[in-house]
Amino acid sequence: MTTLQAYLAEYGESHTHPVNKGIHWVAVPVILFCVVGLLWIIPIPDAWQDFNGLNFATIAMVATLVYYFRLSAKYAVGMLFVFALIVGGISLMESAQWPVFTMLVTAFIVAWIFQFIGHQIEGKRPSFFRDVQFLLIGPLWLLHKLFSSFEE
Repeated sequence: MTTLQAYLAEYGESHTHPVNKGIHWVAVPVILFCVVGLLWIIPIPDAWQDFNGLNFATIAMVATLVYYFRLSAKYAVGMLFVFALIVGGISLMESAQWPVFTMLVTAFIVAWIFQFIGHQIEGKRPSFFRDVQFLLIGPLWLLHKLFSSFEE
C-alpha cells in the first residue's frame, strides 16, 4: 500500500504554481462540500427510514474515513471534523430552505472549471488522471498543509 507521504508528495508535484495552489484551497473544499451535499439530498429507500441519519452521504463519508484511517489516524480525525462542518453547513442550507440542489450543482461545476484553469496555468494534468485515488488525496493535501502550518 502506498503511504500517505508518498501520495502527498506525488499530489504536490502537480500543485506547485501559486495560482493553482490558491485555486485548490478554495475549489477542493467546495467540491467536497458539494459531493457530500448532493449525496445527502438523494432520497433514501423506505427500508432505511428506521436508521436515523443514514443516507448516501453518511455511507460515503464512513467509507472515505475508513480509507483515510488506513493512511493516517491523525488525518482521518481531521477529516472527521471537516465532514462534521460540511454536514452542519448542509443542514443550515436545508433549514433555510435554499435551493440546495441548484446551489450545489452550480458550485460544483464552477469549482471544477477553476480546478482545470489552475492546472492549465500549472501546465500539468490533474493527479486523478493518473490515479482516481487522488480525488480523495486532495482534501488530505490541504489538511496536511494546514497541519504543517501549525507545527512550524
